[in-house]
Amino acid sequence: MIEAELFKYLKDKYIPDLSKGKEYSSFDCYSVKYKMFIELKCREVHYDTLLIEKYKYERLISLSLGYNYKPYYINSTPKGIYSFKLDIAPEWISKLLPKTTEFAENNKILKQIWYLDIKDAKEL
Repeated sequence: MIEAELFKYLKDKYIPDLSKGKEYSSFDCYSVKYKMFIELKCREVHYDTLLIEKYKYERLISLSLGYNYKPYYINSTPKGIYSFKLDIAPEWISKLLPKTTEFAENNKILKQIWYLDIKDAKEL
């Protein structure tokens, strides 16, 4: 699944007023009706824990607080779609990871990340 398909699925099945965020914004989509900012991620491989980078999390939380919206992180994997309401304190770890996952620049850099367990997600 690619992000455009995940967006369409969420809009068709769960959030009819779902709108895309601006390119390079702090979130991928939002709902005025449900007061949500959402970061989307599509994984080609299934993992029982899904990571979010600290800078993405902090931008999403800050924006959500400013608008009194709820922050969500929704991931698709080959085994399902998992929705996390980001309302618990993260447990950050540092890890060497590729600078980007979708572009040619795959030099490793130290990133602050949080692993979210799919057992704590709502499966959609």
